[in-house]
Amino acid sequence: MSVFVRNLVASKWTSHLLAGIVVLEIAHMLSGALIIASLAQLLLVLFLLLGWPRFSSMARLLVLACILMSLFAIWWLPAPWAVLHEAAAGFVFLAAFMTVLALLRLPAYRSKLIHRCGQSLLMQPPTWRYPMLSLGSTLFGIVLNFGVLNLFMSMIDKANTLGAAQGRVWVQEVRRRRMLLATLRGFTLAPLVSPLGIGVAVVLGNLESLTWGELFPYVLASATVLFLLGWGCDQLAGPRPRAVKTALERPSLMPLAAFSLLLLALVMLVFLLSVLLSVRLPQAVLIGVPLGAWVWLAWQCRGLGSAGVGPATVLLARRLPNVLGGIGNEVVALGSGAYLGFLSVSLLDPAQLEGVASFLASFASWLPILVLLLIFMLAQVGVNPIISVTFLTSMIAQVELEGVSLPLLAAAMLTGWSLTMVSSPFTAAMMIMSRFTGKTALQIGLRWNGIFVAASLLAAAVLFRLAS
Repeated sequence: MSVFVRNLVASKWTSHLLAGIVVLEIAHMLSGALIIASLAQLLLVLFLLLGWPRFSSMARLLVLACILMSLFAIWWLPAPWAVLHEAAAGFVFLAAFMTVLALLRLPAYRSKLIHRCGQSLLMQPPTWRYPMLSLGSTLFGIVLNFGVLNLFMSMIDKANTLGAAQGRVWVQEVRRRRMLLATLRGFTLAPLVSPLGIGVAVVLGNLESLTWGELFPYVLASATVLFLLGWGCDQLAGPRPRAVKTALERPSLMPLAAFSLLLLALVMLVFLLSVLLSVRLPQAVLIGVPLGAWVWLAWQCRGLGSAGVGPATVLLARRLPNVLGGIGNEVVALGSGAYLGFLSVSLLDPAQLEGVASFLASFASWLPILVLLLIFMLAQVGVNPIISVTFLTSMIAQVELEGVSLPLLAAAMLTGWSLTMVSSPFTAAMMIMSRFTGKTALQIGLRWNGIFVAASLLAAAVLFRLAS
């Protein structure tokens, strides 16, 4: 009992520290006061210390790597403190970013609309099941992040009964595999196309000269190609049972349309705040997403009086430890990746940086393909894409790459990031998939997804070569 109580108290305090980091990061963004940024970094250190006993082994290794890299920077750099402060600022921003995205889970899990959307997606005819599940998990992934995998996979297991397969076990297994892959592949498109995604936040945060409007056409084209390839691989996956005529009516897609409008309203709110406050899009997410989550929750509680405002505020405060208590590993993985990536660039002296830039520039129009393959290959040996992408974007921000399209290069990075999520055994998405299927992450990446990944890499290479 004492262990349970300690964990409960630790969860409560870590959730409050994360909420404090969000508030301070917003205050620093609007005021620019250095003292506020320093306070936010202090709260981050307290969060890492208090959450240490509950972190996974991988998260602890990443924290230790940050400490060792910091000590090396203090010894190596002539003026290390400014560099460490800026690297820590990146860690703080991503911690706040992950926290505000997690706030959306509370109104989402309470939403009847979400439940109706899930049932509608699962009951689609076989021909349309893949595109509906894939696009549905992309939309849900924008709101729920990794939570969409747990939600969809649970719903799939409940809906894919032996009775629904007319007693044929092999049909049940084939359907389960295809629906799970549709969910996974769709989810990995969310970071590619969503302005609320981590990948977009890292790229736009480090490449300040790049805007979402310049990047969007390239990532949309990449996501479309990956989606069509996934659908094609699904149709060829077979064997498929003979179609059985039933009197069941095709479920309505109106819930999905309503959910799409809800997401559109949230995205438009973020864009509006970006314009009104004159801040970058990732920074506007820190204000727009919590505000949108609170309004959504107030709408759900509107029958409880005060237009739902008071009950929503009380519910959000009460459920904060439950919502934020379990995201410590995600915060550490993403924040430490940005921290290590930025420090890696800072440890290079100007001559080395120019040398690396000259080497990259020598590839000219082939550079997007090289960057895509580099991110993909590094992820297969355990280098998280956020580390490689942060390193590359931080370096590109400091040098000039003549003859290289910046939006195209950024799109190649995000495409490589997306493909690592369906192939690398070290990603959280593959670990969740492995837990649900009972298969190893390596089996899922090679046996289930091997053809899709190979075809996607080839198609992406051709696409970026033509665009260059």
